[in-house]
Amino acid sequence: MWRQIVLQKINPQKLLIFVKKIWIPAEEKIKNRYCFTFEQAFSIFAKRFWIMLEEFEASTSARKTKTIYISTVISIAMVLLMIGLLGLILVHARNLSRYVKENIVLNIIVDDAAKETDILQLQKQLDLNPQVKQTQYITKERAARNLQKDMGEDFVKFLGYNPLLSSIDVNMKADFANNANITKFKTELTKNPLVKEVIYQQSLVDLMNQKIYSISIVILAFAGIFLVVSVALINNTISLAIYSQRFLIKSMQLVGATKGFIRWPFVGFALLHGLLGGFIAIILLIGCLYFGYREVPDLILLRNYYEFGIIFLGIIGLGMFISGFSTFLAVNKFLRLKLYDLYR
Repeated sequence: MWRQIVLQKINPQKLLIFVKKIWIPAEEKIKNRYCFTFEQAFSIFAKRFWIMLEEFEASTSARKTKTIYISTVISIAMVLLMIGLLGLILVHARNLSRYVKENIVLNIIVDDAAKETDILQLQKQLDLNPQVKQTQYITKERAARNLQKDMGEDFVKFLGYNPLLSSIDVNMKADFANNANITKFKTELTKNPLVKEVIYQQSLVDLMNQKIYSISIVILAFAGIFLVVSVALINNTISLAIYSQRFLIKSMQLVGATKGFIRWPFVGFALLHGLLGGFIAIILLIGCLYFGYREVPDLILLRNYYEFGIIFLGIIGLGMFISGFSTFLAVNKFLRLKLYDLYR
């Protein structure tokens, strides 16, 4: 580029005549001291000048290439960061749904004539049920203390007796916390002579499941759209980066390099860029998690390191796959182009 500018602006023959007119008295000194003519000295100078221009062009090209690669890695990292944030939102929403479902309590009211040993045996049977997460036995006395604490009055002293019955509080597993399973579970329990009644808020369970389903559909749809947009952004960024190297690709092809020989170095660098972008995104995600848990401590209840690990590995894998595949397609595109199409 710089050599073309110099040749366009300066005629070497005219420059040589001009220099000779000015420096003709020094020609003999140059010849006597260095044993070559002025034309030879000027030729050496010109060669060194062209070498300097080539080195300058090479350094400029290298700087541009580094800048393109850095911007590509940053772009990939930012897109993967947004995908990772969406993944964390999905994980926390899923864990919140599970947490809410598992905190729905079924109150199994036990017959007043039941013996405590029989009640404890019933509790053990419930603990062995695969639908049940946990149980808690509430005696009459404990139920009275809890109610007195909530009301702020000693109703037992006022009535002269404790009207409450012993009960077993049951928390269902999230996968079984729906009205169909709960109704079936309730029907089986009422057949037991120890059980007087099973109480739970059926309308709350229905409403909760409907809302969770609707929110899940919206989040999944948004996640799908965002994933497509993210892939398109990464693909466009990489296509622009490969576009800047189109002359290098075509030059290698013209001197006889095979398509595989030309393609795989670009793909290898693309995989490395995807890996670096994934690591940068993970570091930023960890920072976001730390900030979120510090501002909202209750989110710690929804934390699941196993799911976080899957998200982080998915981010790295997705970054490498999208980057490598997009580079593969972009390089193939320029390999198929004719030489004159490179200037369009």
